[in-house]
Amino acid sequence: MRRCAVGTLLALALAARAEEGATPKKVTFASEDGLTVTADLYLAHEDAATPFIVLFHQARSSRGEYREIAPRLARLGFNCLAVDQRSGAKALEVDNETAQRAAEQEKEASYLAARQDMVAALRHARKTWAKGKLIAWGSSYSASLALEIVGADATLADGVVSFSPGEYFQKLGKADTWIRDSVAGLACPVFITSARKEKPMWEAIYEAIPAEGKRCYVPEKDGRHGSSALWSRFDFSEDYWKAVTAFLRTHFVPQKETEGA
Repeated sequence: MRRCAVGTLLALALAARAEEGATPKKVTFASEDGLTVTADLYLAHEDAATPFIVLFHQARSSRGEYREIAPRLARLGFNCLAVDQRSGAKALEVDNETAQRAAEQEKEASYLAARQDMVAALRHARKTWAKGKLIAWGSSYSASLALEIVGADATLADGVVSFSPGEYFQKLGKADTWIRDSVAGLACPVFITSARKEKPMWEAIYEAIPAEGKRCYVPEKDGRHGSSALWSRFDFSEDYWKAVTAFLRTHFVPQKETEGA
């Protein structure tokens, strides 16, 4: 009985900590060109070895894209950092502060220009909070860049979650196979998903990934573009959650998972 009671108290304590960490704390850090980047930190678990996810938004969006998603990831046993890249605008009434600064300072704010913000975020997370496994999670253009970035430097992340990647960079001077070519040496676990109709946009990229730990998910229904497919307002969101949760549990196995996720 005593052992059972202790276990129950521990579970309740972990759940309370996860809920506390589900409230974001605004933080800033410098991008590679010195631009100040804003992000929301969801530090739900005290152990520095807790798996850590760096969350990147889609075009015309902001860190607000993850205001509903990050707390659920916290309850699953992850700490998170949701980043404002300079290529973005607003999501769920949360303004993209990095994009605002870039405009004020007349800095380039293309998809490719945002790459340096993503690299800086991964490095800052690794240095400051993440002593265990680190996952790069992208949405739309940042889903593609997450694959390319980790393909170019395997030390930046231990896994990639990619919602709606594609070859979005031809107009910015990149080859129409840039992302596919960049993943040729990607050895870490990778998860790719999208709206159903978008599968042709990433199928060749997925096939080019040599990692044994790669997984993909194509919804039975139409689904939705980007990470917002996980928002609870959509009746298909739980199917996406089941797929991405299975991937995360298989490869990153949080030890502090709490009830109710």
